[in-house]
Amino acid sequence: MREELIVSGRMNPMVDPQLHIWHWQIPLYLFLGGLAAGILFFAGLYFLLGKEKEFHTTVRKAPFLVPVLLIVGLICLFLDLRHKAFFWQLYTTLRIQSPMSWGAWVLMLVTPLSFIWCALHMKELWPEWDWKYSWLKELEKFFDRYKVVVAWIMMLSSVILGIYTGILFSAFNARPLWNTSILGPLFLTSGLSAGAAAIVLLSKNISERQVFARIDLMLIGIELFLIVHMFMGFLASTQVQIDAAELFLGGPYTAVFWIFVVTLGMVFPAILEVLELRKYHIPAVLPAILVIFGSLMLRFIIAFAGQESRWLY
Repeated sequence: MREELIVSGRMNPMVDPQLHIWHWQIPLYLFLGGLAAGILFFAGLYFLLGKEKEFHTTVRKAPFLVPVLLIVGLICLFLDLRHKAFFWQLYTTLRIQSPMSWGAWVLMLVTPLSFIWCALHMKELWPEWDWKYSWLKELEKFFDRYKVVVAWIMMLSSVILGIYTGILFSAFNARPLWNTSILGPLFLTSGLSAGAAAIVLLSKNISERQVFARIDLMLIGIELFLIVHMFMGFLASTQVQIDAAELFLGGPYTAVFWIFVVTLGMVFPAILEVLELRKYHIPAVLPAILVIFGSLMLRFIIAFAGQESRWLY
């Protein structure tokens, strides 16, 4: 029965309750992946712009979070797998039409790149750091020589990773709420916004924080535009997609989405950032924490609300 439902795309949770259970691991994995993508993107971008010294935290310090984020995210993904012993089969082939295959290979690229980038800046956190083995010193010199190439690959692959976190949902045709092309750009923008907020939290440089506060304002505006566009698209489409939109427009997810994601995660921090840029004494950590919280809640709410969205039978 399960196989028949998957093939037909008619995943009815009343028939197979397992199809209706999405644990916390998947939305947390998507959030951590998006946050890591945002941090890596800005690290690569500002290095390539030649602003490594002015944006010290962005290029050198913030990326040290990324390996931890990716490892925790991969653990979450592994815990959610039903057949854990066969996870390695994702790396025996590349299926162009499979978002999971794309994600597995992108993570295979991004994860070692994040370690390499951190290795090139180890002395930023530990000034006395020295590699014990000579071959590691030679490897560091090699990557440092081609650091521009590493930065380009890291920046482009982080964009793919950020989009993938949304495509993983949007390619799931059985759920009308997820089956929209807006989720890829929305999750990418949300990840970049969370990455900018993380840099604001970590930076002690006022000018660097102000630059990323402006960047975050722009990204929040794009997020709001994409959310409105997504709901307009749903309301102008078929009945099942109208029903999906109504989950957030008077339905059970209305309050939690518009309060925690839109108000607390976007509008309120945007107001605080505007006040901060106008020289009002606003704690820089407050809007940054709210943006990261909103980014996390976006994944969880979309993940769980999508399960309530289904085709009519």
